[in-house]
Amino acid sequence: MNYNDIKKGLLLMALIVSIFSWGQKLPVGPQVTTFYSDADDTEQPYGLYLPKNFDSNKKYPLVMMLHGAGSNHRLALKRVFGKSNEAGETDVEASRYFQNWSDVDYIVAAPLARGTMGYQGLTEKDVMDVLADVRKRFNIDEDRTYLTGLSMGGGGTLWIGLTHPDIWAAVAPVCPAPPPGTDELAANGLNIPFHFFHGDKDQAVPVAVSRDWTKKLKELGAQVEYVEYPGVNHNSWENAYKDGFIFDWFSKYKRNAYPNEVRFNTRNYQHSKAYWVSLDQLTPGTLATFVAQFTAPNTIDVTTSALGAFTLTLTHHPQYKPGQPLTVTIDGKKIKVTPSDQLSFRQEAGKWLNVKYEAAANAKKRGAEGPIAASFASRHVYVYGTSGNPDEEELKKRRELAEQAAAWSAYRGAFLGRLMFFPRVVSDKEIRPSDIESSNLILFGTKDTNLLIEKYSSQLPLELNPLATAGYGLFYTFPLNGHYVTINSGLPWWTVSKPQGFYSSPQLMLGGFTKDFVLYKEYSDTKVAEGHFDQNWNTSEADKKGLAASGVVTVKH
Repeated sequence: MNYNDIKKGLLLMALIVSIFSWGQKLPVGPQVTTFYSDADDTEQPYGLYLPKNFDSNKKYPLVMMLHGAGSNHRLALKRVFGKSNEAGETDVEASRYFQNWSDVDYIVAAPLARGTMGYQGLTEKDVMDVLADVRKRFNIDEDRTYLTGLSMGGGGTLWIGLTHPDIWAAVAPVCPAPPPGTDELAANGLNIPFHFFHGDKDQAVPVAVSRDWTKKLKELGAQVEYVEYPGVNHNSWENAYKDGFIFDWFSKYKRNAYPNEVRFNTRNYQHSKAYWVSLDQLTPGTLATFVAQFTAPNTIDVTTSALGAFTLTLTHHPQYKPGQPLTVTIDGKKIKVTPSDQLSFRQEAGKWLNVKYEAAANAKKRGAEGPIAASFASRHVYVYGTSGNPDEEELKKRRELAEQAAAWSAYRGAFLGRLMFFPRVVSDKEIRPSDIESSNLILFGTKDTNLLIEKYSSQLPLELNPLATAGYGLFYTFPLNGHYVTINSGLPWWTVSKPQGFYSSPQLMLGGFTKDFVLYKEYSDTKVAEGHFDQNWNTSEADKKGLAASGVVTVKH
């Protein structure tokens, strides 16, 4: 067969696949579909609603709905349409079917987000992956994209709404239980309309949460509505979503993609862009605050704290007049600028200059900023060691330790259920080049017991002395090969002095590791030293002294 025959065959095959694809249409109404997750190479489900008269050529508004703890994507899709369980019906029974309900001219997506683990890290990525999948499949109006959720999902609505504020036209948290750190991001909601709902007898999430958030957002100048239901416990969603109210409320709003004023607070590069502002250089773990405002056409006033560089992208902003002089004042001082559609500034010796920040190759940046928990928020592989001539029993212990860390899907009881995440566990001899190229590596042991730790030893900043592995634990993350390498030497990170309740599993405990390294003795909550590496991933002098004083850690850089 010659080249032309092969080419014709490939074209025919492509035509057949194309015709077959055109014929594959999702049904209208409520259903479940999936997206491919590159975090663990699985198909992850999400609830989906398509209007009864769905037209693929029409642009639709989208509602993203986040479920609560102990719930799932199927129930979430029912809840947002005002459908509760029948009398005496359990959530398990209610998850088996979708009722008929009144049609709305919206596409609705409800991520599973792995189950009950909140909406930060890996599950935040899932929500954004579902959003991307829906946008890829359907013609979505990006100026009419909305976010809502209840309980844990209401907290996720606040977290994802405030860390990605320029996506949403409006957000509606119902009896929200926001994760730690959300309150310091309240200013990010300046340009988003909010609607809170809460029962005043809520025994799971105190009504004070919604009252305080409403007060705080109003004081910041945001548009906020709040409904409180007298005598209602933690089922306030039954009122909030009744009779399609939420769709009617969302219909009043379109996204303001170019607001006159942008306020944005963040502690990391992962969340460093909003509207026409990008924060280019900050200190991960330290709260950076930023306010930029057009006070007149081509006149911008900026106020910052804990920030080293930023960029303003002015193209399409109605207050920007191309080709005309620009006046920019930063922290009270006028800055000489070269007029441009995109203006970049960085601080040098305490002065702001109209100069673009270029990060050094080894500098902290998005995807290489820490903390420890960040290495578990995307694709990762657990690796146990085989070196040191272990006998069969010792090798089994090493493998079981890694398997315990990777057992996200272990059963946690009827309410918490399982987390639907399935990472791989391999030995240091089984790791493949593709794993190193595509994954964060979670390495157990020391350079004497793990071949990969030995391989990277000269590049790694810290080392637990072999004789200390019985009584101490060292847990830290470091960027190598374009990904994180995270080391757990000695005691595993889930060795605690007392039960942690909801956060008792190795996986759910990870959210508490908010720094780059931690050294602990006997228990991971008995910390000897912890901290962040500096902007170039070196150990500060103060941290070097603290770690050296322990007598069990070697600081190499």
